[in-house]
Amino acid sequence: MITFLAFIGTHSYGQKTNRDSTLVDSAGVRTLRGVTISTIAYKEVIPSQKLTGEQLKSLNSFSVADAIRYFAGVQVKDYGGIGGLKTVDMRSMGTNHMGVFYDGIQLGNAQNGQIDLGKFSMDNIESIAVYNGQKSDIFQPAKDYGSSGTIYLRSRKPVFDSATTTHLKGVFKTGSFDLINPSLLWEQKLADNLNLSLSSEWINSSGRYPFRYKRVYHNTGATAWDTTAIRQNGDINAWRVESGLYGRLNRGIWNLKTYFYDSERGIPGAIVNNVWKRSQRQWDRNFFVQGSLQQNVAKGYDIQVNAKYANDYMRYLNPDTTLMYIDNNFHQQEWYASIANKYSVSKHIDINLSTDFQYNTLDASLDGFAFPKRLTSLVALATAAEFGKVKMQGSVLGTFVNEKINRGNSDTAVAAPSKNEITPAFFISYKPFARADFNLRAFYKNIFRMPTFNDLYYTDIGNISLQPEFTHQYNLGFAYRKTRQGSLLSEWQLQSDFYYNQVTNKIVAVPKGSGMYRWMMMNIGEVEIRGVDVVGDLAFTFPKDILLNIRAAYTHQTAQDFTTRKNPELQKVTYGGQIPYIPWHSGSLIAGIQYNTWRLNYSFIYVGARYQNSANIPENYEQPWYTSDLSASKNFQLKRCRFRVAGELNNLLNQDYEVVVNYPMPKRNYKIILSVEL
Repeated sequence: MITFLAFIGTHSYGQKTNRDSTLVDSAGVRTLRGVTISTIAYKEVIPSQKLTGEQLKSLNSFSVADAIRYFAGVQVKDYGGIGGLKTVDMRSMGTNHMGVFYDGIQLGNAQNGQIDLGKFSMDNIESIAVYNGQKSDIFQPAKDYGSSGTIYLRSRKPVFDSATTTHLKGVFKTGSFDLINPSLLWEQKLADNLNLSLSSEWINSSGRYPFRYKRVYHNTGATAWDTTAIRQNGDINAWRVESGLYGRLNRGIWNLKTYFYDSERGIPGAIVNNVWKRSQRQWDRNFFVQGSLQQNVAKGYDIQVNAKYANDYMRYLNPDTTLMYIDNNFHQQEWYASIANKYSVSKHIDINLSTDFQYNTLDASLDGFAFPKRLTSLVALATAAEFGKVKMQGSVLGTFVNEKINRGNSDTAVAAPSKNEITPAFFISYKPFARADFNLRAFYKNIFRMPTFNDLYYTDIGNISLQPEFTHQYNLGFAYRKTRQGSLLSEWQLQSDFYYNQVTNKIVAVPKGSGMYRWMMMNIGEVEIRGVDVVGDLAFTFPKDILLNIRAAYTHQTAQDFTTRKNPELQKVTYGGQIPYIPWHSGSLIAGIQYNTWRLNYSFIYVGARYQNSANIPENYEQPWYTSDLSASKNFQLKRCRFRVAGELNNLLNQDYEVVVNYPMPKRNYKIILSVEL
C-alpha cells in the first residue's frame, strides 16, 4: 500500500540524490549542483507498503527483517539476537508462500523454501516494498507472478551529477552484544553511461545478552521457575561483499550484480529441560551473480532479460553426543533465465508475455540422500488496462515442474511426479470521485507453492507423493488521501483492506506408523484466514520547518486450522483453533520529528495473545508482547564530508518477551552509529 511513507521516502530520496548538492568556495559563495531524480511509472492497481530513504535509517532496524515488522499484515519469526534466524509470513499463509526479490530477481532456497532475512543488512538497502498478491507492474518475469505475497529489496544505486564522479561512504556501528559492524561503500562514475558500486560489511558480535526466564504452572498459577541468565552461543562473524555495474543504452538500461555472504554463527537453541546453553554451530556461504537488461525495441514494444546463477553452502554441526552427533553439509545450485515482452496495444492497454526457466540441484552428506534436480518452466500472460476511473490487471501463470533424483547412485531411483499447474489472478481499482483522492480496490489470486526438497526427499521423512500447497486470496479495500497546502496537518491518508485467504493441501508433518518418533510429510492441512489491515499516516508542518510524521498500522486476523486428524482427541482440541504464532491483534506506530539537521524517532510494536500450537489450550498460550524503540540523529558537514551521528535505544522499557517460545529476546540494548560520506 502506498502510504504516506512513500511521500516521506520521496522527500528523503530527494535529499539523498542531492547528497553532493553544495560546495562553498573561498569567498563563501555557495554553489548548488544539479539534482538527478528518476521515477518509474506504471498502471498501479493494488498499491504497496513501502519504506524508503531516511525513514529506513530511523527505524532502529539492524536487518531487513527488523524493518518489515512495521508493515501491516506481516508476522516475523525471530529466534533472538543479531545472528538468530528471521523469517517472514504475510497474512498467515506461511513463510514458503513469500517471494523475496533482490534488485528485481528472486532469492531462492529449493531446500526448505525459507529466506533468512536476518542476513540482509540495512546499510546498502535503498527501499523495501511489500505487495499482497503481486506487483502492479506487469512488465516483470514470470517468477514475479508466482507467490502469494512478495517482498522487493532494492539496493542503493549510484547517482551522480555533472560535477562528481566518486562517492565514498563509511559507517561504523557498535553497541550491545559486543557489536562491531563497519561497512564501506564506493561508487564510481566510469563513463557517461556506466557506473560502478562496491559495498562491503563485517559483522562481529558475541550475541550475549541478559534475559529473564519465567514459567508459570497453568493449572495452579504458581511459579515453576523465575531466573535471570546470559544468552550463550549466539555469536556471529559474517562478511558481506557485493558489487554492481549500472549502464545506460540507447532507449535501455542494464545492470550486473554479484553478491557474496559468508558467516559462522552459534545456534543458541531453545531453553528446555533446564538446559541453558547449546553447542550447535552453523556455517553459511551464499554467492550469486545476476544481470538484467531492459530495452525499448520499437514503439510500444519493450523487452526485459534477466539471468542468475546462485551457489549456496550450509554446514550444520551438533557436537553434543548426549543428543545425537550431527555434521551435515548441504550444497545448492540454481540457474535462472527469463525474458519478458511487453507490448502497448494502446495508451490504455498493455500486454506482457514472460517465460522463465529455473534449474535447481541439492547435494548433501546425509546417508541415502536423493540428490534431487528440479527443472521449472514458467509462462505468464498478463494484461493491464486503464479506462478513466477504472484500472484492471489480469494474469495467467503456467508452471511446469520436472524432477530427477539419484538415490544411491542409481539412475532408476523414483522422483516426485511432474507437476503442471495453471493459476489465474485478477485485480481492479476504481476511483469514483474526480476531485477526491479516493480509490476502491479488489483482487482475487490463486497460486501455489511447490513442496521443497526437504518435504519430498529428506531422509526417512520426505514424501514424493506430495502435491503443491495452494492459496486462494480474496481482497477488498480502499485508500483515501488528503493534502492541505499551508495547513498544520499538511497531508493525511487512511487505507484499509479486508481479506479472506484459503490454504489447501497444506503440507504438515504427521506421525508415521504407531510411534511418535518417526514422521512423514503429508497434504492434509487446511487453513482459513479472515483479516483486516488498517494503515493511517499523518504529516504535520510546524513553523520554523519542523516536520512531524506519524504512521500507525493495525491488523486483526482470525487464522483457523481446519485440518482433519485421525486422532479424535487431537482433532477435538485443534479443529478451528488459531494457527501457531498468529495473534488476533497486532500493530505498530512510527513517529518522527525533524528540525533542521536533527531527527528524533520513536517506534512501537505490539503483538497480541497467540498460541504456539493449533491446540488452543492454556499450556500453549503465549502472552502479548510489545517493544518501544527510540533513536536520535544529527547531520552536519565539514568541508566536503557529510557526517551523521546517531544513537539508538531499543526495548526502551526493558520488556521480557519471546517471539518464539523458549527463545528469549534481548532486554534493553543500545547502538551508536557514525556515518561519513563524501
